[in-house]
Amino acid sequence: MNAAAPALEFDHTLRSVVLGTGAIGAVSGALGSFAYLRRQSLVGDVVAHSSLLGIVGAFLLGYLLTGTGSRSLWVLVPGAVAAGVAALLLSRAVTSRTRLSEDAGLGVMLALFFGGGVLLLRWAQRHQPVIPGHTGLDAYLFGSAAALTTTDLWMISSVGLAALFVMLLLWRRLEVYTFDPLFAHSLGIPVRRLEAVLRVLLVTGVVVGIHAVGVVLMIALLATPASAARQWTRHLGTMVALSSLFGAVSAALGTVISARYAHLPAGPVIVLVATAVFLVSLACAPRRGLLSRMRRRVRSVEVAGA
Repeated sequence: MNAAAPALEFDHTLRSVVLGTGAIGAVSGALGSFAYLRRQSLVGDVVAHSSLLGIVGAFLLGYLLTGTGSRSLWVLVPGAVAAGVAALLLSRAVTSRTRLSEDAGLGVMLALFFGGGVLLLRWAQRHQPVIPGHTGLDAYLFGSAAALTTTDLWMISSVGLAALFVMLLLWRRLEVYTFDPLFAHSLGIPVRRLEAVLRVLLVTGVVVGIHAVGVVLMIALLATPASAARQWTRHLGTMVALSSLFGAVSAALGTVISARYAHLPAGPVIVLVATAVFLVSLACAPRRGLLSRMRRRVRSVEVAGA
């Protein structure tokens, strides 16, 4: 990140980056729990990859309107949200009018929007003398946590807290809907509206994190903490809290490691730390962990042989 990074001097810039990535991990982990339980992790992947088209499109639109391109998250995030929502809506429209499965429709939209985003990004790079300020947009592919500013931190915190507030506000309905949509419908819960809200929350959780982690790796920060948390509990509330904690710790620790070794990019390191947390959970969780299962098998064999 800077000359002080190898000594791990927590200057103002590094604190901002750690807080920003930690907030991203917390929000992604909490919202990713619902995607995991609903088996909709592919939705998060589609949103992440589709957002590249919205980011570059928002940048170019700002250039056309003002004559200068802005890479502020306040400009790029709305474009990413619009692209993510558009990809999901188009996927649903295609699957409802054809024989394509939902996964196939999502895959088509992922390829279409991500391919369009890469082409638009390359076009902007080829017109470098004409379009100023586009340098750094390619960092959204794999993330650039070191580029987070205090303004970005406020943006991430504001949007993330708003998403978590909506999640808590609708908690009871989301809980019923997540485990039994038919029962939720029988209770009079507007299932379609709730599904739409849940997907918008998922879009929000994804787009606030792509600046730090990147569109390619964002799905890992969404799904891995939730997968790790699931090993420790069967209760939704505990799972969401643990997933949020695992996401925050993974993101913050990955950022610190990246700062310590300046040649390591933050996004991949964050994902590797999250994967390590998942592997430890997979092995050591008290009920679902591999070690616990092995102990139960050994005991059952001993009892049977006694």
